[in-house]
Amino acid sequence: VQLQASGGGLVQAGGSLRLSCAASRRTSSNNAMGWFRQAPGKEREFVGSISWRGGTTIYADNVRGRFTISRDNAKMYLQMNTLKPEDTAIYYCVVARSSYSGRDTADYQYWGQGTQVTVSS
Repeated sequence: VQLQASGGGLVQAGGSLRLSCAASRRTSSNNAMGWFRQAPGKEREFVGSISWRGGTTIYADNVRGRFTISRDNAKMYLQMNTLKPEDTAIYYCVVARSSYSGRDTADYQYWGQGTQVTVSS
């Protein structure tokens, strides 16, 4: 499975961006999907995840209430509102190894190439 993330860019603090992720094909099982991000000099961190049918979403504490994940078949979206400078990072879309949508990088099998999000103050 190849993942293509898009929609990143430069935005002022308080602004919004919508990231998209397209998978080259559907996985053979009901895999969860998610987003991670990595800021310069920091470890990759969990942003959020969504179940196969989209009924269950999980968010990191620092984005809950501002970010929303949705999916439509093999596409997934990350709506980011009220962006802060600390949200600046490369954002990666991921496909889980199973229907379980954990918070650890090891829970995810496929990774996209990442898209840069920069939030200016």
